[in-house]
Amino acid sequence: MHFELTEEQQMLQKMVREFGEKEVAPGAAARDENEEFARGLYDAMGDLGLTGLCFPEQYGGADGDYLSYIVAVEELSRFDDSVGITLATSVSLCQWPILAYGTEAQKQKYLIPLVAGKTLGAFGLTEPNAGTDAAAQQTVAVDNGDHYLLNGSKIFITNGGEAETYVIFAMTDRAKGVKGITAFLLEKGMPGFTFGKKEHKLGIRGSITMELIFQDVKVPQANRLGQEGEGFKIAMSTLDGGRIGVAAQALGIAQAAFDHAVKYAKERTQFGKPIAANQAVAFMLADMATKVEAARYLVYRAAFLKDQGRPFAKEAAMAKMYASDVAMAVTTDAVQIFGGYGYSREYPVERLLRNAKITQIYEGTNQVQRIVIASALLR
Repeated sequence: MHFELTEEQQMLQKMVREFGEKEVAPGAAARDENEEFARGLYDAMGDLGLTGLCFPEQYGGADGDYLSYIVAVEELSRFDDSVGITLATSVSLCQWPILAYGTEAQKQKYLIPLVAGKTLGAFGLTEPNAGTDAAAQQTVAVDNGDHYLLNGSKIFITNGGEAETYVIFAMTDRAKGVKGITAFLLEKGMPGFTFGKKEHKLGIRGSITMELIFQDVKVPQANRLGQEGEGFKIAMSTLDGGRIGVAAQALGIAQAAFDHAVKYAKERTQFGKPIAANQAVAFMLADMATKVEAARYLVYRAAFLKDQGRPFAKEAAMAKMYASDVAMAVTTDAVQIFGGYGYSREYPVERLLRNAKITQIYEGTNQVQRIVIASALLR
């Protein structure tokens, strides 16, 4: 087993880190304070090729591996994880299912501009009473011959309102339960497709999260993604890959918090010496570093397995669960090391702590990940 990134992956890592330092980091605090979505940063990521890293050349991608994309999400999330999750949502949750299940016409129309970063993607599964319980969703699509008539709503949709392309799930046959769910491709601006409440969140405030509302939306038959009744399968396979993206986001947050804590502990003096010289602080830093490295290996292994075409659902759940728990633990310890300053917005660790919490919640809470892991172990 190789424990080093390839030369090409290291070059990508360096490029994204430089982009993060120069373009992402300077405005991160202001975007958080003002709840500002920076579409210009996403456009810049498209220009750098980050939106197409792991997609085939025939659709405008770099024909690279999934691990390279995960490294990019990790690096972006070190500087502003709102930017990291914007990329991860479009790539993992919108672009990938179109590549995996879309027709050639759908790929030409929707995937190519997404891969180029000219359009932004989103994924709509969650409803007020249908989060983990996908079969409880109320959004319905009725087959009307040349089109489906879509009615319902979705909540907590990352990139909602800003995205041009949406992968949406609806019931086409309620009697069949999860086998009655079908996936569709919707475009911003379709008549009857509007946006409701914008969420004002604890963290990732530079990432836009909105409600989607569907009122008699005519969705052409050509916009059905996959076969009727395949929606649940499409959603679950998409979320498997999406969990690695969330794990990478959590990893970036944890790494950033650790880096800030080390720097501060070496600079902050008490009783005539840096606080890092105190064994209690030094031991905290040692534990933090170990957790971050352990999380990194889980995240990278899950991406490696996906690249190899091997089963990875269990490993993706492990990576998401562990990395997000590590992000919470490491950011909490970082605030502790900063003391009163850590609780102040003068330093970034309080923002990292707020942002870390969401990684334990979305793409399925960590209790859901434990179910996925246990089911795989006991199958």
